[in-house]
Amino acid sequence: MMNVLHPWHGVPYGESAPEIVNAIIEIPEGSRAKYEIDKASGLLKLDRVIYSSFHYPVNYGFIPQTYGDDKDPLDILVITSLPVQPLTLIEAKVLGVMQMVDGGDADDKIIAVAAKDPSVNHYNSFDELPPHFFSELRHFFEEYKRLENKTVKVEDFGDMAMAHGIVKDAIEAYKKLIAK
Repeated sequence: MMNVLHPWHGVPYGESAPEIVNAIIEIPEGSRAKYEIDKASGLLKLDRVIYSSFHYPVNYGFIPQTYGDDKDPLDILVITSLPVQPLTLIEAKVLGVMQMVDGGDADDKIIAVAAKDPSVNHYNSFDELPPHFFSELRHFFEEYKRLENKTVKVEDFGDMAMAHGIVKDAIEAYKKLIAK
């Protein structure tokens, strides 16, 4: 009998973290379906279909064996040249962070590029990404829950050093609180 690993707990965060991390994609770019890992089973579940005509502007997932301020694995947005199937494991080069408040809780989103996608892996700095990318992210995350009468506020974007610190903190929080 094969032993199936839980995506959050059974997959490492990556040997080169916090610079390059493993990302597990939950939602492909272009999707209106909000999928998330079920914490108990490790299966991918449909949380909801977005209430508006918005779609995810980038592949959305999490860094395994991390624990963020929102009591979930640390979120990651992975830029690729193509939408990526849910539950795909991607090596992601961390470039920055989008700091948000979602329903009153801090909810950081690490911004990265797929390390093995030649169309985007040449980006080495947060500042090299197109300015419109940040406008799109802010607009999507501040508006996509509006028809649910929920409020999300994008506070700021932070550079690579800030993102690396957040990843390190989330790894340590996981070790302390979850992996006992």
